[in-house]
Amino acid sequence: MDKALLSVLTGRTPERRPIWMMRQAGRYLPEYRKLRTEVGSFLELCYTPELACEVTLQPLRRFDLDAAILFADILLIPQAMGLDLSFREGEGPVLGTVRDMGGVEALDGGDSVLDRLAPVTDTVGRVAAKLDDHVTLIGFCGAPWTVASYMIEGGSSPDRRTARLAAARGDDWFEALIDRLVSVSVDYLSSQIAAGAEVVQIFDSWAGDLAAAEFERWSVAPVARMVAMLKERHPGVPVIGFPRAAGLGYEGFARRTGVDAVGVDASVPPRWLGDVLSREAVVQGNIDPVVLIAGGETLDRAVDRLTEAVPARRHILNLGHGIVPQTPIDHVERMVARVRHNDGRDASGC
Repeated sequence: MDKALLSVLTGRTPERRPIWMMRQAGRYLPEYRKLRTEVGSFLELCYTPELACEVTLQPLRRFDLDAAILFADILLIPQAMGLDLSFREGEGPVLGTVRDMGGVEALDGGDSVLDRLAPVTDTVGRVAAKLDDHVTLIGFCGAPWTVASYMIEGGSSPDRRTARLAAARGDDWFEALIDRLVSVSVDYLSSQIAAGAEVVQIFDSWAGDLAAAEFERWSVAPVARMVAMLKERHPGVPVIGFPRAAGLGYEGFARRTGVDAVGVDASVPPRWLGDVLSREAVVQGNIDPVVLIAGGETLDRAVDRLTEAVPARRHILNLGHGIVPQTPIDHVERMVARVRHNDGRDASGC
């Protein structure tokens, strides 16, 4: 069997439609919850290669998936740059803040950051050595805008207003922060590729917060720079971009960043994905995680609409956002089986 994900991303017709899920290694799996309880600390899981490798592999033992995605977190970069980071139960991440040029200049960079992230690249190598031949390994990082928003807000925020104000004003210190994150993130992804990642994804989870002009300046442009730098260092390694909730901006993002695939959220109609967006890049998505919780015929209909609208040669089936802890395992099994059934019934989908 071929590596279906790599086939799609490099313009070849896959033997089957590739499937994976954002946050596929996580709290909906009882084996993950057990290990997380035993270890006690989310960050310890991330920074202990043998444990992070185990978590990365857990969903592949249950489901017929075509990719493994590294178990880590997008906020490991700001922590490696010198900010305090903790995860509090029921509260999410709590992070040191950067809100002026002095804060930006105090951040660490270069080899010291990569040295602190070395356990993550160690995990990549361990996972790569254990994957079945048809499974593709995905590395990842957060996009500069999304990571910057956490650094400015000090963690999670209901509306990210302080970060959005900095983006709207275009403050010098904010631009400097974005530039620093572009450089560090490319080095980080490059280290993952060197360790065995075959594809990398850039998560811009809060892209939808930005107005049109700011979206171009702070989401599209930095990701385009990252893609160009990665393509220069690692020709042939595909890059997926996920500007969540970009709406009408998805098409321009795909065209102007140079990504090989663009992830889309569940608000986008499948027919538009097949008729419009797939002309610009491979489409990744976009089953609603809530529909996956619902399961049954509701899930079947969503899968049917998506697989009928987007041909397998231009599609990576995924969710519109990360899988949530309440998701029944048998619903994931049903979704995967439905995709395989649909594509087997209609070979023209490839």
